[in-house]
Parts: sequence; structure tokens; C-alpha cells
Amino acid sequence: AAPRPAHGCGSGALLGRFGVLLQALLALCAFSTLMLKRFKEPKAERRPWRIWFYDTSKQAIGALFIHFANVFLSDLTEEDPCSLYLINFILDATLGMLLIWLGVEVVSWIVQHKKYTYLVFGEYGDPPQAAAWIGQCILYLLIMVFEKTVISLVLLIPGWTKLQQILLGYIPSPQLELVLVMFVVPFIVNAIMFWVVDSLIMRKYKQKDALDISGSTETPRARRTEESQVLLSPDMDFDQSESDQDIPGLWGTNQKMKQPSYQVVI
Repeated sequence: AAPRPAHGCGSGALLGRFGVLLQALLALCAFSTLMLKRFKEPKAERRPWRIWFYDTSKQAIGALFIHFANVFLSDLTEEDPCSLYLINFILDATLGMLLIWLGVEVVSWIVQHKKYTYLVFGEYGDPPQAAAWIGQCILYLLIMVFEKTVISLVLLIPGWTKLQQILLGYIPSPQLELVLVMFVVPFIVNAIMFWVVDSLIMRKYKQKDALDISGSTETPRARRTEESQVLLSPDMDFDQSESDQDIPGLWGTNQKMKQPSYQVVI
């Protein structure tokens, strides 16, 4: 068995039975925040389940890549893997978040400039096409590879060992350190990251008021209000063939008088 350091978890602890259980629980709790986000969206902008799955699955693939990359990098040295994983995770949540935002903006500008409609994040066609989703997943995964490469280069800067001792050096229990590193801190940070990234890569769905045949932008409610009004308007028709009526005995024989007609518009 690999020797366990006086402080921190031992080599291979991240992929041990307890570590894998914590990772599975983390994935379940973290992605539940995306489910909560969908129900918190206004009904007029709420995505269908298929669109929601296409959007969130890109994050799932990217998050799994980052997670296993961090686990792999943390076991490369003989130092405390929990501390190394926590440092990787903190950098992903700070500098990495900025890199992800920058990557999404650059990729979105390029695909819009080239008019690759199905590669615009959140656009899958009507009806939604799986090919568009696959293309966007590849683009998002490339962004995550770029982000993890930059973070790995940052970790080559000397001085991170002292930060490891400061972060978790005071925790005597390896299992408690594993719980903090693999569940508590990642759950809080991942919940925020998933929420923010989902807002970046989703399409804003809004219900538009139906247009009438003439192209009017009048809303259905306004039309119903107008149509429900009852207007009485006198229509003075001076057409002799339709409106002139003979009224004998009052104004003389065969004297014609105009009668106002009323039209009810409902």
C-alpha cells in the first residue's frame, strides 16, 4: 500500500471506494441545480425538455472531462492529491470560468460570422437536430480542453506547495479532507458555475404574440378588449333608394323624412 502522509489523503484516495461514492453524490447534487434552474425560469422562456437536455448535456460532458483531468493531475506527484485537486478546482472556478466565458464568446462570434447556424450555442433547428447538438458538444469540449491546458500551465508556476499546506494542512482526518475536497466545496462552486454557464450557452426562448394576417403586432388581449366593446354610432345615410321612408299625416302627403339608422358593432 502507498504510504499515507501525516496530513492529507493518501495516493489513490480520490479513486477509492469512498472517493468514487462522493463523486457520484456530487454529480447527482450538482446537476440537480440545473433542474432547479429550469423550473425557476419564467414559463414564457422555459425550454422544452429536449432542448434542456441538449443544453445541459454539453456542461455534463465538459464537467466530466475537467473532473477526471483534475483527478489524473492530482495523482501525478507524491504530494497530497486532495490538496492538488482542490487547487485545480479553485483555479477552474476562477481563472477557468473567465477562460470558458472568453471561449464561448469567441466561438459564438466565429460561427455567427461564418453563418454556421447549427453551431450557435442553443440553436438546434426546428425540429431540433441531433447533429447540431453533437457539433456544439465538440466545440464546447474544445473550449474545456483549452481551459484545462491553460490551468495546467499555471500550476507549473512554483509556490503552490505552500498554498497546499495552508488550505488543508490543519485537517487531521484524511476522510474529512476527502469529503471537503470531493463534495462540499465542489458542490457549492459547481452549482454556481453550472447556473452561470447554462445562462451563457442557452438560447433565450420567448413567446411572441401571434400576428394577424395584415401583419399587425396587436396582442390577442388587446384585440379581445377592442372587440368586446359595444359602440353605438348613428349612420346618416342620404341614399334615397335605401333610407327615404314615406311618413304620411305628419308633415304632409308624400313628404319624405330621413330616419337615422344605428349600427351595433360588437
